[in-house]
Amino acid sequence: MNIESIIINLLKKQTKLKEITLENPPDPKLGDYAFPCFQLSKTSKKSPVEIAKSLESIKLPKEIEKVKAIGPYLNFYINPNRLAESVIKQILKEKNKYGAKKNKEKIIVEYVSPNTNKSLHLGHVRNGLLGTALSNILQSQGYNVIKASLNNDRGTGMSEAMLGYLMYHKGENPKTKPDHFVAQCYVDYKQSETEETKAKVQKLTLDWENNNKEVRELWSKLTKWVYQGYKETYKNLGIEFDKEYYESKIYTKGKEIVHQGLKKGIFKKKDGVIIAKLEKYNLPDKILIKSDGTSLYMTQDLYLAKLKEQDFKIDRSIYVVASEQDLHFKQLFQILELLDFKVSKKCYHLSYGLVNLHSGRMKSREGNVIDADDIIEEVTSLAREELKKREEKDIEKKARIIGLAALKFFMLKFDNATSFVYDPQQSLSFEGETGPYCQYTYARIKSILRKCKTKVPVKITDLTTGEEKNIIMLLYKYPKVLEYSAENYKPHLLSRFILDLCQAFNEFYHQHQILKAEKDLKVSRLNLIIATSIIIENSLKLLGIETLESM
Repeated sequence: MNIESIIINLLKKQTKLKEITLENPPDPKLGDYAFPCFQLSKTSKKSPVEIAKSLESIKLPKEIEKVKAIGPYLNFYINPNRLAESVIKQILKEKNKYGAKKNKEKIIVEYVSPNTNKSLHLGHVRNGLLGTALSNILQSQGYNVIKASLNNDRGTGMSEAMLGYLMYHKGENPKTKPDHFVAQCYVDYKQSETEETKAKVQKLTLDWENNNKEVRELWSKLTKWVYQGYKETYKNLGIEFDKEYYESKIYTKGKEIVHQGLKKGIFKKKDGVIIAKLEKYNLPDKILIKSDGTSLYMTQDLYLAKLKEQDFKIDRSIYVVASEQDLHFKQLFQILELLDFKVSKKCYHLSYGLVNLHSGRMKSREGNVIDADDIIEEVTSLAREELKKREEKDIEKKARIIGLAALKFFMLKFDNATSFVYDPQQSLSFEGETGPYCQYTYARIKSILRKCKTKVPVKITDLTTGEEKNIIMLLYKYPKVLEYSAENYKPHLLSRFILDLCQAFNEFYHQHQILKAEKDLKVSRLNLIIATSIIIENSLKLLGIETLESM
């Protein structure tokens, strides 16, 4: 049932307007949809108030209970029983397919894309969770999604980690998590960096590009350790990839593109440096190859953009990268256009704000960012402490699930562009805008259903209270929320929806009997909360969050 279409078609027939705009009233008591009559007053000698009043006599379909003129608006009140029966039956039938769509487009989403001289940090957590949630939501709308990551596994940073290993850890094997060990090599180097060591780093980088056997063997050893560590962190966070790219395997192709562009006159060379001139596009010029012949991130990004299209014949290419790189992607997309690469029209940079930590309790190996593994351990530990107070069973399993829910939901409840401070303690509250609150609401519904010993027949009548109607309207709007979240690349809209639905259920739960209600009403309300639990579970799953049957 598409209520909006029913109302729009009704109004088009009545008013002869080609375009109809509906609004949501600020208060549910004012109706479910409002039609502003200002446009009609332009072609009529009547005021919008008079027009609204005259439309009150409009003949209504059975889906609409009544209409009421309120000032210059004609407000529509949906028939709650009709809508409830339609929506709840559809959810009970389709379950996790409710709100799903079919789509032929193929989209590649690149996220995390770490520098392999460091372990994953808090910024990577937001990136990975955002990329995962977006990919899941796009998949729910029928898109063929390729989850991808680029490992920036060569260059100056990696050479610094290698030199740190040679200077301070030569011959050692990791005694800690392997990616942490490599990150420590990098930190040890940076803390003792001099002009002399900088020259050694530059030589290591050149030796690597010239396929020096010893340098390549050391590099292989360190990157292998890093990937072992990354694999564990990704698994803990529920982050997966269909395709992983490696800068070390594609950077030479990027150089070839740059040199071809130079021959065609697209790029310029000055003092041995190859540059993309971008001033006339209101962007600063961009170095593509340095005077010593080494490449930069931009160099390999040019080829990678083309490679993604070759590999998967994509319709869209989304880059999930922090706002610090906004300029980089403006330059990249402009250079791709200068090269006349078709993929330039398919690229989109999903920029997101920075995330910091609320307190200084947790120390970083690099001294300025928080390690992803440490934050996972912190939220798990805090969840464990809370569960011990509640004398819960299966504490370790639940602590992991609740801790990760707290972390993930906090990261995903903000608009992409918003920078925020992450507070682990606040995120673990069982009240308010948190993951555990949503999990607890789901568990509460499951507890009610366990107390109902008999199978619930699918029968819906008399769901007419304001609290019931609020839930029904949210369930009805769920497909639109998914569609809008996908098309606008905004997972936080789904997070806000879950909070609204959980709040609506809890308001209903506190004001109305379910198991002790009259027989037919009890059955209707049980069907309502079953449908609600399905949508809460589906929504949290799309955000990468597990549910619990009891809490």
